[in-house]
Amino acid sequence: MGDRSGGGGSTITQQLAKNIYHRQQYAVFSMLMTKMREMLIAKDLERIYSKNEILTLYLNTVPFGGNIFGVEAASQQFFSKSAKAINIQEAAVLIGMLKATTYYNPKNNPEGALRRRNVVLAQLHRTDKIGKQELDSLKNLPIELKYKKTDQNDGLATYFREQVRLTLNKLIPQIADSLGESYNLYTDGLKIYTTLDSRLQTFAEKAVYKHMRQLQETFDVHWKGRTKPWENDRNLMHLSLKQSGVTDRLAASGVPADSVNYFMNLKKETEVYSWAGKETHLMSTLDSVKFYLRFLNTGFLSVDPATGEVKAWVGGINHRFFKYDHVNEHSKRQVGSVFKPIVYAAALEQDVSPCEYIEAEQESYREKDKEWKPANADNAYEGKYSLEGALTESVNTVSVKVLEKAGIDFTVALARDMGISSQVPKVPSIALGTPSISLIEMVRAYCTFVNKGKSVSPYFITKIEDKEGRVIWQQAKPKSRPVMSLATSQMMIEMLKNVVNTGTAARLRNTYKLPNDIAGKTGTTQSNADGWFMAMTPELVTGIWVGGEFPAIHFRSTALGQGANMALPIYALFQQQINNSSPFAKLARARFPNPPASVRNQLDCDPFREDVNFWESLFGKKKEKIDGGVAGSEEEGERQYSKKPVPEKEEKGIFKGLKKLFKRKD
Repeated sequence: MGDRSGGGGSTITQQLAKNIYHRQQYAVFSMLMTKMREMLIAKDLERIYSKNEILTLYLNTVPFGGNIFGVEAASQQFFSKSAKAINIQEAAVLIGMLKATTYYNPKNNPEGALRRRNVVLAQLHRTDKIGKQELDSLKNLPIELKYKKTDQNDGLATYFREQVRLTLNKLIPQIADSLGESYNLYTDGLKIYTTLDSRLQTFAEKAVYKHMRQLQETFDVHWKGRTKPWENDRNLMHLSLKQSGVTDRLAASGVPADSVNYFMNLKKETEVYSWAGKETHLMSTLDSVKFYLRFLNTGFLSVDPATGEVKAWVGGINHRFFKYDHVNEHSKRQVGSVFKPIVYAAALEQDVSPCEYIEAEQESYREKDKEWKPANADNAYEGKYSLEGALTESVNTVSVKVLEKAGIDFTVALARDMGISSQVPKVPSIALGTPSISLIEMVRAYCTFVNKGKSVSPYFITKIEDKEGRVIWQQAKPKSRPVMSLATSQMMIEMLKNVVNTGTAARLRNTYKLPNDIAGKTGTTQSNADGWFMAMTPELVTGIWVGGEFPAIHFRSTALGQGANMALPIYALFQQQINNSSPFAKLARARFPNPPASVRNQLDCDPFREDVNFWESLFGKKKEKIDGGVAGSEEEGERQYSKKPVPEKEEKGIFKGLKKLFKRKD
């Protein structure tokens, strides 16, 4: 009797009062006080609402056992369809359950549920809702369940929903209801409003599924017949076992230390994930760990750069089997060349001219008391690049020199102001993206470029309402502040548009034929462990990471393991769906504002100049260059698919040479 949620209500209205208002303890005579309180609330409800409205509220809040609340959730679980779509006999099953949800559960007690259903149907006949012939016909039908146990692993946006839940677990206790007690997230019927666009989320999940399934097939073929690091690397296995917590769980269950190996190698029927669907195999715990190590995973995040609203969030390939979310701030991976735009923006802020030419020659630097010598992907070190040319081609040696001109301290401070909260060491190699940073941080930073140099923080919950529709919490208007000049943000957009048009992200144009106004940057880390792509359109900033659970899980080939091959296609497939969806016509057609002449003039220079003598500069000499990957470089092979901009009309000989001689040089 003293249980807060136990005990029945005398009428439907009192049941509703019990459902929507918590039962409280009043020390002595607790249940008597509770009943009196519910009677008073019931009178108020009957004064405010009609009988049909009260019945609707009741059916939307009544528990059906377990963690099922409301007739819609019950209909989905037992019949795999909406409450609006169920027939009379199915509705009678659900209504019959309310007398005793456990005993009349059609899955656990089909005979009892059938008898109870027929009682409900008889009541419908007595009240002239159905005729005698229909009653007899319906009573002879079996209960046809399509049971679907829905949980946090099913449906759209599973990783996003889990992130919302984790956030609400911290937020809800801080919100006091009108009775002075905290709301219960799981039983109080709260309405949570989020920024997610279900259509964009669907596009993102489809893009991830299509590309990652194909990429995994390529990865498996790529390693077929070879020694695989996830099978023979003891350190990797040890890390994976430690991360999985398997040994800790065995110890906690009382397994002696000298028996752990026995249980780890004990084979049993195990349900595992595959892109074709769930499979069952006879395997040991060690077999299972090795099995999952081979999978490549991903993170996808799309944000409105003007507001910070999260529009699509995919934390991995399958939430049921891979719980780790590769979007949130806890998931940090080396970022590679997607960090370079921050370095170049810092240089522009420090008044380095975008048309200043910087030599590509290789140099050595001191880092952590060791000599460090950055390499270019194609092993080419001749000539000079403008800032735009070097960023377009992702030239490592030039990027480090740009960092020197910007200043390491200033660059690290700018990264922090743009939203990078992870530690960025003050060393030369950050120019190539050696820091480990989360995907959400990188998206936050890139939003600054599109948001006219102002920082913005992504968020995903807009407001929370109680059962009665009262707003109990609302997201404050996001604050933004200028962290770089408008001119710098405009120049960075123009430079990164060139990366897409002619540089390392040119596949968007050449292979996927995207006509949209897109700025972006690819990124690849050491040994192809991580592939990145950051994309910006006027209304969306999207970041994608692809890689293995550990850096040791990677493609051997840079052609396959670079960001342009691992991550970029997901964005292309996502954007193609936007382009083919009429409701997003405006989004697809959006164009970045044209920068003023003062900005365009600063970018008006050739991307590359050869090291030539006076005679060669007069009569012209075409530079020959071979693109290719170099093992161990931070941007391995990304230039492999890039194309140099081709002028409409090539000037040759002495006229071209004279023009070069008298061109202004900063």
